[in-house]
Amino acid sequence: MNNIQTLIQNLFFLMYKVVPLLFGVALLFFFWGLVKFLANAGDKGAIEEGRNKMLWGVITLFVMLSVWSLVRFIQHDLNITNLGL
Repeated sequence: MNNIQTLIQNLFFLMYKVVPLLFGVALLFFFWGLVKFLANAGDKGAIEEGRNKMLWGVITLFVMLSVWSLVRFIQHDLNITNLGL
């Protein structure tokens, strides 16, 4: 049982380091689409591309937030508090 708990703690530790970086990248991707959408008001192709980037940015942010919430719930449910952070 101790090995499983150590593995889970190591996975949570890695997620605490990587998830904020990925969240920032997804947010930048959304804003990149927003700028592309607003800057190219006359070009229908660029508007569609900007809209798609914004849509995928929002979907990515939603999925990441959902997964992060699930991880926090599991962490609380298994009472894993000492992650060595």
